[in-house]
Amino acid sequence: MSEPPETVLELDDIQRGVLSPRPTPYAAAYLAFRIDDRGQGRELMRRVSGAVTSAADSASPLGDTWVSAALTCHGLTALGVPAAALDTFAWEFRQGMAARARALGDVGDSAPEHWEAPLGTPDVHVVITAIAPDSPGLQAAIDRARPAYDRLPGVTAIWRQDCYALPTETEHFGYRDGVSHPAVEGSGIAGSNQLEVPLKAGEFVLGHSDELGGTQTPQPAVLGRNGSYAVFRKLHQNVAQFRRYLRDNSTGPEDQELIAAKIMGRWRSGAPLALAPQHDDPALGADPYRRNTFLYQEDDPIGFHTPGGCHIRRANPRDASVAGEVRLHRMIRRGAVYGPPLPDGSLEDDGLDRGLMFAFIGAHLGRQFEFVQSQWLNDSVFFGGGDGKDPVTGSQDGSTGFTIPRRPLRRRLATLPRFVVTRGGEYCFLPSLSALRWLGGLQD
Repeated sequence: MSEPPETVLELDDIQRGVLSPRPTPYAAAYLAFRIDDRGQGRELMRRVSGAVTSAADSASPLGDTWVSAALTCHGLTALGVPAAALDTFAWEFRQGMAARARALGDVGDSAPEHWEAPLGTPDVHVVITAIAPDSPGLQAAIDRARPAYDRLPGVTAIWRQDCYALPTETEHFGYRDGVSHPAVEGSGIAGSNQLEVPLKAGEFVLGHSDELGGTQTPQPAVLGRNGSYAVFRKLHQNVAQFRRYLRDNSTGPEDQELIAAKIMGRWRSGAPLALAPQHDDPALGADPYRRNTFLYQEDDPIGFHTPGGCHIRRANPRDASVAGEVRLHRMIRRGAVYGPPLPDGSLEDDGLDRGLMFAFIGAHLGRQFEFVQSQWLNDSVFFGGGDGKDPVTGSQDGSTGFTIPRRPLRRRLATLPRFVVTRGGEYCFLPSLSALRWLGGLQD
């Protein structure tokens, strides 16, 4: 029996931001624009198609510096994309993130009426992202993109968020972030878990076969093929509250770090409980492949090492026994910190905004991002855990706590407050480079 043909991706037509992991450390900026004049919006697309970096440019002189461009459904409408074409896009994308708030757990303080303007409104049409290893490089990347939108009075800059990743790769709660990255067939980029079989390209790139043998291709084909969907979310982190919770539920500093690890599924160094169940192992946490090469089912089915309800086991149950097929819900996740760190040891909020700019890349908004958000992070039925929610990012309402499996008796922590509050977000389409040129050539 012959082997199936290897997937070949047209990397020179796919935006670099779809497949490439971000450098460490790095600086980033998200810039949002409103299109007030259709013709000038199309000119923006023509110009930005020359500024956007392709996935084939990874060995270029630009190195780890690149620019990506994405559009909301309102943005495609503002450019004059026909309604018949828009109807072929994912229905979640057409609705927009604000309309999907309740399904995503964006209620209470996280509800769209509390979001940072203009996020979640019809005014956000284009989101340009610039990535570079440092601030001077970031400015150079923005300068590279600037001619695309400069001197276009019919295109208005309406929002900007600067963010960064430290050399330590940690976020404001103190955990190493960006640890897990799936392998995608045809990308040429290794996954972080050597035990995970590469996923079909169609899970992340439109117009290619996915894990179910289907192909998602918005029409016309030039618009849909080699694109992807991107979810951008601005998430405020209540760092002082998180620190107080750890203090109040622990018996001392060592126990506090153990609870922090049990809640996340990893020690703050990045070392997983699956490989370091008794104590932290910073050398393991710093190893980009060893720290993510593990499974659950054979060694830890009950969760004595890595609790079933912890953050990383919810976000990716791997081979654990859960309802559904885990490979259908894999995502490419990327996060960047914004705002200044809360000083070490401080247990009182200083009133400054800090958090994470979260990005998801995938070809299936519904069964990837929305499924994980609603069924895995904000529910526990999938692993038989009742009505509990993710202890770190879940939409807590103060009614549920966190259980740590252990012998002879499980440990039950106090009810969880909401540590992460949504400040806004958008569902976007990441066109291919040829699709950007197509959008620039639209005629009325």
